[in-house]
Amino acid sequence: MTARTLYEVQQHILQLKKETGVCILAHSYQSPEILEIADITGDSYRLSAMAGKTDAARLLLCGVRFMAETAKLLNPQKQIYEANPNAGCPMAEQFSPEEILEKKHALGDCAVVAYVNTSAALKAVSDVCVTSSSAVEIVRNMPQQEILFIPDCNLGAYVQQQCPEKKLHFLKGGCPYHGAVTVAEGQAAKAAHPEALMLVHPECNPAISAMADYVGATSGIMQFAKQSDAKEFIIGTEISIVMHLALECPKKRFYPITSRLICPDMRVTTLMDIERVLEQIAAGSAEELLLPDALMAPARHCLDEMLRLGG
Repeated sequence: MTARTLYEVQQHILQLKKETGVCILAHSYQSPEILEIADITGDSYRLSAMAGKTDAARLLLCGVRFMAETAKLLNPQKQIYEANPNAGCPMAEQFSPEEILEKKHALGDCAVVAYVNTSAALKAVSDVCVTSSSAVEIVRNMPQQEILFIPDCNLGAYVQQQCPEKKLHFLKGGCPYHGAVTVAEGQAAKAAHPEALMLVHPECNPAISAMADYVGATSGIMQFAKQSDAKEFIIGTEISIVMHLALECPKKRFYPITSRLICPDMRVTTLMDIERVLEQIAAGSAEELLLPDALMAPARHCLDEMLRLGG
């Protein structure tokens, strides 16, 4: 059997996509060959917002499970498929609903703000959902003063800094990859590239954010780099963004804050996974992502509040 090129697989995917009427959503951390065949790309917030704006009745999510769950919650009438069901998110699965409710009660039943990187079960026991790009705005717009922010304490610390009028409480959770970046690595990157601006994700340790020229979501980092007059940048988020920016801005230089900032779950999905699921959809044998009815309404409310308070 003759080996195929990635281009040939892409062409077959485009054909299958047309035949099945599937809209492909891909997170920015996915590989370039996947982003090239996607209909909608972006960070978690953009994928959440755009999932409901497409007319397609079938959505195929290339990312991790909580993103597919979010798409289902916002589009209960649509068929949602995961390109690779094994792509999870360690942060989204750190706590149980029971742990959150216990902590909420201990704090006097304060409001619970859930980062979008959470399971549908956690969203169902939360008052509002946020993304890294909308968290500050949403927390500012909430009437409550006391807030339990889950699960990322680094993002929560950044929000607290921006919203001193609120009192945020945290559990010890977060992204194991962004959170593992050390001050020494940040200092080494700045020493190696003294002319470069440092752009970091708020999931990084507050000490890393304090070193940065810009702190923001993946979409914000990319927009800042594209619009800036600077020519060199140190990127403090998933290392794939370095490659994406280098492709989009060939006259600029991009460096990873550390070569260790890699999310293995985002690397699990391949073009062949997408092709296989599309073939299964065409044959009527694909496994649709379904959520228990008991979760749908409360978890959907959490997301509706995100869209309402975040504009």
